[in-house]
Amino acid sequence: MKHIKYLIFVITVSVFVSCDTDEYLNPLPDTAVAVDAFFQTDSDVLAGVIGIYDALQGVNENTTSNIGDVNRGVQFEHLLTEHRTDNTRNATLEGSKADFHRYTVNANNVESEDYYASMYEVIFRANNILNFIDIADASNQAKYTAEAKFLRAYAYFKLVRMYSDVPLITRVVGPTENEALFTRTPVSEVYTQIVADLQEAASVLDNSSKSRASRAAAQGILAKVYLTQPNPNYTGAQQMCEAVINSGNFSLQSNYSDVFYSELNDEIIFAVQYVTGNSLESQSFSSEFTSGGRRQGQEDGQNIVNDNLIEAFEEAGGNRTEVSYFTFPDATEVTKFLPEGSDVTATPPTYGGSSRDAGNDYIALRYADVLLMHVEAIMAGGESTNNAAALNSFQKVRDRAGLTATVSNITKDELLLERRVELAFENQRWFDLLRFGVADAVLSAHATELGYAFDARKLLLPIPAREINISGGLLTQNPGY
Repeated sequence: MKHIKYLIFVITVSVFVSCDTDEYLNPLPDTAVAVDAFFQTDSDVLAGVIGIYDALQGVNENTTSNIGDVNRGVQFEHLLTEHRTDNTRNATLEGSKADFHRYTVNANNVESEDYYASMYEVIFRANNILNFIDIADASNQAKYTAEAKFLRAYAYFKLVRMYSDVPLITRVVGPTENEALFTRTPVSEVYTQIVADLQEAASVLDNSSKSRASRAAAQGILAKVYLTQPNPNYTGAQQMCEAVINSGNFSLQSNYSDVFYSELNDEIIFAVQYVTGNSLESQSFSSEFTSGGRRQGQEDGQNIVNDNLIEAFEEAGGNRTEVSYFTFPDATEVTKFLPEGSDVTATPPTYGGSSRDAGNDYIALRYADVLLMHVEAIMAGGESTNNAAALNSFQKVRDRAGLTATVSNITKDELLLERRVELAFENQRWFDLLRFGVADAVLSAHATELGYAFDARKLLLPIPAREINISGGLLTQNPGY
């Protein structure tokens, strides 16, 4: 498998390296750049499809010394999500990475700008494939189209939840088409496109892959979209969750630790893959969760666990607790994604080489998330449920955690707590707080406790200043920034 992934990367680089170089020299948004000459055969189009995943994966920090000119993809996502919740924080107050947990992110924040550009790189590459889809063999066109649209929807779902109205670009546009490039589209219209793309993907794809788009991945993400969009579609979300559940293709791992260290196991529905020891295909995020020098990490520690979350684990963590974090005398650090599953107490670390070359996959969607979304869909915005199907899904997740007492009723708060401990450090908490309608209240209390200044504008990130500057005044900023 890892050999295959490496070969995929080589192919991808040959397709896109010139495109990326041009873009960094000429600060146009990714959607403005097209590859006109490459696509000649079905294999070329397939290489381009794989290239979309490569943009989502991002670039390992070991591949460059300049943090400001690369595309990190999902590798920065913990900063934009977990750090902005009551789950975790940066170990120090130095640098732009520490801005997220203190709610001081501004429009020039490097990591926010990188993430925004990364998602538009995914969108650009998806649109580019759709532009050349006729070159592919007729028998493959529907599948390639579905994959491209799944990934475009996935990127837009990330963007719309963090930045609100964003330019909606569904074709390759020229560098002078400023209106198309920089006009912000209302959230509801962005969601309409996301739903359409995911519905098409779900209708075409099968469940033969976990590291590429599949029917179940499209259904599961669509369920979350239905729960999140301005007017939630709870019935649709329930149907999508039940389609995944009834497919029979997925199940919970009996050992919670195996979810994270047995790659593409039965619980994984969609994951972004990485390769150990290859800086071109590995990732940095798992090493950054713990501190460097004395322990397993690379830097100061970028996911230090808040006391508030520790209390949640003590209340509802079960056997997930010992897998999720470890308490040292000076700090509690995430152990859920230790590089290569190494022993956090071992000195020197057991992984060998650079912890920044970790091969842990980024888990985008797993079965436990779908089971808990199933409960949420049935609850349909209410305060509780005793529906038998919801209880069954909820009980499965609790049983695996060793919390086998029979559940006869589930409240909204209990569901949010269960999601918090089951999916801690998996970049879900921020979106859960928004979707459950409690973000302002929870984060205001959290900020007060830790002495941060929080206000409702912090529920959206600022549109990156770089994008506004090159838009000629077309692209507007979010309120308050």
